[in-house]
Amino acid sequence: QVQLVESGGGLVQPGGSLGLSCAASGRFFSINTMGWYRQAPGNQRELVARITKGGTPNYADSVKDRFTISRDNAKNTVYLQMNSLKPEDTAVYYCYASYYSGASYYDSWGQGTQVTVSS
Repeated sequence: QVQLVESGGGLVQPGGSLGLSCAASGRFFSINTMGWYRQAPGNQRELVARITKGGTPNYADSVKDRFTISRDNAKNTVYLQMNSLKPEDTAVYYCYASYYSGASYYDSWGQGTQVTVSS
């Protein structure tokens, strides 16, 4: 089983930057896609960005050209650099990982970290 621990959330002013990181640990054969989702109050959880094991990223249209996802496979860690933040980026951000246990494929989620964009 994979545990995901996020860090880096907080309060930032509009136009500011914030970085998130998420480290995976536990028993697994390999970690495949990793990514970030977010959920604002009253909204459904939505994809922010994801990245394949080979490093191919995919972004939601709302964050393209502002957010950058990256990963370090040696550290089993995924990062999200958020620039030009807007109040509408305010949400709880959840880390996600798809992994292979050696027998089956599973999904794992982090506990979430709050990002608040406000002046």
